[in-house]
Amino acid sequence: MTPPPPGDLVDWPADFGTRFTVTVDTEEEFDWAQPLDSGNRNVTAMAAMPEGHRRFADRGVPLTLLVDHPIATDPRSIDILRAVVADGRSAVGTQLHPWVNPPIEEAMSPQNSFAGNLPAALQAAKLDVLGAAITKAIGIPPRVYRAGRYGIGPDTLGLLAARGYRIDSSMRARYDYAAEAGPDFGAIGNHAFRCGPNNQIVELPLSTVFIGAARGGGAALYRALGRLPKGRGLFSRTGLLSRIALTPEDMPLAAALEAVAVAVGEGVRVLNFSFHSPSLVPGCTPYVRDAGDLAAFHHWWDRVLGDLQRRGVAPASLDELIAGSACGSAAAASPAHAV
Repeated sequence: MTPPPPGDLVDWPADFGTRFTVTVDTEEEFDWAQPLDSGNRNVTAMAAMPEGHRRFADRGVPLTLLVDHPIATDPRSIDILRAVVADGRSAVGTQLHPWVNPPIEEAMSPQNSFAGNLPAALQAAKLDVLGAAITKAIGIPPRVYRAGRYGIGPDTLGLLAARGYRIDSSMRARYDYAAEAGPDFGAIGNHAFRCGPNNQIVELPLSTVFIGAARGGGAALYRALGRLPKGRGLFSRTGLLSRIALTPEDMPLAAALEAVAVAVGEGVRVLNFSFHSPSLVPGCTPYVRDAGDLAAFHHWWDRVLGDLQRRGVAPASLDELIAGSACGSAAAASPAHAV
């Protein structure tokens, strides 16, 4: 994908400040090392969400739970979702895992796990089924979307706009899934921008930051290192260049704190953090394998949220993001907004 033109970047209002949001890929459990299977619909890890939500709510941080079909149709999970949004600031949006989302007419394959690769009519049908389930469960149509596996495609934004979505968060800045038949976001930066038909959708990429002495080389250097045997690992180990996503999953705390400092210094107005809901239970994701990993997961958040508070970076709810992006006109080109 190509970077947005400077005129499409969101110019957040001055009084919006620098903010952050926490999005949660709220989904079923499955074995990450095995092929995707439409029969994987267990959602037992949702039992940990009330306590997970409380940890954020106690700090005044709303969550945006991006739920897929197994979650949106499970009675116990629905009760938990309703309790989360009862805090008045958290929200529920859509995450499309096509392999567990009816109608399932496609073959199970890596290519078809990226919803954007599916025919537009099938992708639309899946969106309608999931949107209806979420609306029935929560009473409010979803307004924010994320494609499972970040699998946005050429038809996706038009389908979202036609269904009243306001924000997409399917693009994972600086990541490339082309080798798996997915999209390439290597040229996408961290600034929100308008896209889709008549620029109706605000894209809020998942934040990914280059840190290290050679971070000025950015995406071009990182891509070049990928063509060298062990090039990226060497640069990372020597402190020259690391790619750090704003998530506790497989991202060291010290690197994440440095990434926050870099992002704020570069003028990123909304930092988009994320994690997977099954990571709240040991053994359900590769990132949290045991009780020690879970303790480290919570410690990561404690430190990062404390650092954000110290910097004056306040949390933003979905309502605040929608309102702020509606007020902000497309920005003029500036170094701070470069993508």
